[in-house]
Amino acid sequence: MVGILGKGLTDIEPIETQDLLFMQHAIELAGRAQQAGEVPVGAVLVMDGKIVGEGWNRPIGAHDPSAHAEITALRDAAARLRNYRLPGTTLYVTLEPCPMCAGAIVHARVERVVFGAADPKAGAAGSVFDLLPSDHRFNHRVDVDGGVLGDRCGELLRAFFRARR
Repeated sequence: MVGILGKGLTDIEPIETQDLLFMQHAIELAGRAQQAGEVPVGAVLVMDGKIVGEGWNRPIGAHDPSAHAEITALRDAAARLRNYRLPGTTLYVTLEPCPMCAGAIVHARVERVVFGAADPKAGAAGSVFDLLPSDHRFNHRVDVDGGVLGDRCGELLRAFFRARR
């Protein structure tokens, strides 16, 4: 069977398979944002192979400039786990986190971020700013892997903005 990236599923390392599955779920959540007229970004927070939080962009509907997909996923997980610290977690998000979200990710002690599309205007995981993977001024470092299903994530965003013009 050919996998999402063109490899056979048996040829993909287990971590890569997990990354693809959770990123696919984040893409589905981005669809919820799009249906609500929000920029289509979705996020899933995973611990020990299980979803502990999820979210999608909601700043317009929630009247909350901080209601980005990453923040809503972190809030969901913190409430479920009853802890504002989320060590040992991986955040899957369809768009590279912005500086606000990067700050929240660092403060929550998320271990790893996997994003789909790079954000050439506000990305804080290497595109514009390098806050997550290498800013040594923070007391917590986050591992970052970008480009997972990046073409699909990017096309979802491009189609959304094309339709709005």
